[in-house]
Amino acid sequence: MNTDTYTSPLSERYASKEMQYIFSQDKKFSTWRKLWIALAETEKELGLSSDGKPVITDEMIEEMKAHVSDINYDVARAREKEVRHDVMSHVFAYGKQCPKAAGIIHLGATSCYVGDNTDIIIMREALELVKKKLVNVINVLADFADAHKDEPTLAFTHFQPAQPTTVGKRATLWINEFMIDLEDLEYVSASLKLLGCKGTTGTQASFKELFNDDSEKLDRIDDMIASKMGFDGCVPVSGQTYSRKTDTRVMNVLAGIAASAHKMSNDIRLLQHLKEIEEPFEKDQIGSSAMAYKRNPMRSERIASLSRYVMIDALNPAITSATQWFERTLDDSANKRLSVAEGFLATDGILDLCINVTNGLVVNSKVIRKHLLAELPFMVTENIMMDAVKAGGNRQELHESIRKLSMEAGAHVKRDGADNDLLELIAGSDDFNLTMDELNAYMVPEDYTGRSAYQVEKYLKEHVRPVIDANRELIGVDADIRV
Repeated sequence: MNTDTYTSPLSERYASKEMQYIFSQDKKFSTWRKLWIALAETEKELGLSSDGKPVITDEMIEEMKAHVSDINYDVARAREKEVRHDVMSHVFAYGKQCPKAAGIIHLGATSCYVGDNTDIIIMREALELVKKKLVNVINVLADFADAHKDEPTLAFTHFQPAQPTTVGKRATLWINEFMIDLEDLEYVSASLKLLGCKGTTGTQASFKELFNDDSEKLDRIDDMIASKMGFDGCVPVSGQTYSRKTDTRVMNVLAGIAASAHKMSNDIRLLQHLKEIEEPFEKDQIGSSAMAYKRNPMRSERIASLSRYVMIDALNPAITSATQWFERTLDDSANKRLSVAEGFLATDGILDLCINVTNGLVVNSKVIRKHLLAELPFMVTENIMMDAVKAGGNRQELHESIRKLSMEAGAHVKRDGADNDLLELIAGSDDFNLTMDELNAYMVPEDYTGRSAYQVEKYLKEHVRPVIDANRELIGVDADIRV
């Protein structure tokens, strides 16, 4: 650990090693070299020649392939200090390792050939890791929702007591947010295309010169490179760069996941305040340096904290996209290096926390039932009134009587700190002619959750389980929470 220089908390505390590798120097520069190989192979296969002799040989390409991973960083760094250009520094360093191929590396290309294509490759791979973890969050929540599909709990609108729902039904609301994110992720990921090799202003002028204006060959270059790099195509038109709106689309997917995670974490934090549901708390975990009894929901709070960062971070590529001049400007570069990488690292940390929290949720069923029973007398009054009307009562008169008695019971609870005595007040009223035994028969929480359990079963069966089954190979992430 470096203790005398700044290190990003995303690397030190939050993001997985797997996501950190995707945005590592080794990944970046080895991908540059793979792209240079794809370019050389394409040019050779299209018959690039001079005076009837091939410009690129198999021997050159094999030499390049032999040095994809053993990057001579020291040579590249020393060269960059001289020329102030990262791509040309790595062309130079690669050439030192591949003397036979040195003269044809990067032939006809501009810097964005390696820079932009690598960015797309890395973002697509990072999205695959995000998808893997997102599917695991959905899978854990699906099991949780199924296990608690018929457990009544007090629902809230405006954080005020409302009609009952079930613990499982509430969890489907969290799942649904993440399912929307997964759909967005899959759509954006599938639509990513490489920049290809279009030259300094996107006109392919250098390749027109190299291939003597052979349109048939020029039309094939991008598709051949895309195929070699595992893509189904390149963008149809561009300036020097791919449209920076692509970064905006990708980051908006991450921002959506962050918003969903934030909403779930807020709900869990509120439920932990109510002592109904709690995030996992380890045996030796300390909740507060001062208050030894505390069990702060620190993981859910961290989800919220990182999520806010990602949601705001999505503004960076949007502004960058809007401010690109003509065929390109370079004011995107420094911003992209930060915003895209850190957006993915933060999202990775968020999803690891979501997996950890949802895997260890503690449901305090007795507390949940206690809170529900305390409010249920207010909620059963409509059924009481309907039955009284059937027995010959006047609906309007009974409604007014219940309204007054409810206000009185509410005052007892809020003003006096007493228990809810609405049923006792109704039993004592001549308007209803009901005994306490008869009124207590209404106090069955399961009778007031509507179709909650059925909705959970139907939603999981028709919408969630098919997605999980289609991604079964992704299930089984063990989230490593370091702090």
